[in-house]
Amino acid sequence: MFKAVINAEVLKDALEAVSTLVDEAKFKITKDGMSARAVDPANVAMVAFDLSAKAFETYDATDGEIGVDLTRLNDILGMTSKDDKIELNLNEETRKMEIKTGGLAYTLSLLDPTSIRKEPKVPNLELPAKIVVNGAELKRAVKAAEKVSDHMALGVVDKTFYVEAEGDLDKVRLDIPESSLISIQSTGNVRSLFSLDYLNDLAKSLGKAERVNIDLGTDYPVKFTFNIAGGNGTVTYLLAPRIESE
Repeated sequence: MFKAVINAEVLKDALEAVSTLVDEAKFKITKDGMSARAVDPANVAMVAFDLSAKAFETYDATDGEIGVDLTRLNDILGMTSKDDKIELNLNEETRKMEIKTGGLAYTLSLLDPTSIRKEPKVPNLELPAKIVVNGAELKRAVKAAEKVSDHMALGVVDKTFYVEAEGDLDKVRLDIPESSLISIQSTGNVRSLFSLDYLNDLAKSLGKAERVNIDLGTDYPVKFTFNIAGGNGTVTYLLAPRIESE
């Protein structure tokens, strides 16, 4: 059983965090909320998504899992306005999701959860640098970097977090000192290079967060963690590095 009511904007922002990497996902549902774990087709980026029952205006569910075509669901949500309410009801007999909003009623066919790629295990990485930065500032750096290159370095030097991109002709660098960061902890200097194609996609959700926690090492995956749904949900992204040639 799954029956819930949620603000349209909250649901759209939550699903965007997952759909930026995959077109379909398996959602685990419990009485306490819902979660998803997914990796993109190229095995470069991973998302871990958790949304508490507290993010919903009403929520009633028993343990189960559903497969969702995120492209089709996002199309439906695109018809809603910011303050609309979304009513969700899982029809147990047809195994379809009944969605009501603004006088409209949709019936969304669900996917067989077993047909969806197996959930990845989220690795427990202990990385030497931990930075907390405003999401809009991080998105601005990504946008600047993509003007000159297709990859971007994230690094820490002497308590300064920096973003750097270098193309054939041009170079851009943004230094954010400790005084301008929310916080920074680092046991040394670190640097890793990442694909801007992926960072640009992730920045769509990262840019909306007031605080983004970044765990960073040298030639290790970067971990971004941030809250959604007014603190009633969390999203973690892991992005594999591009190893720099000497």
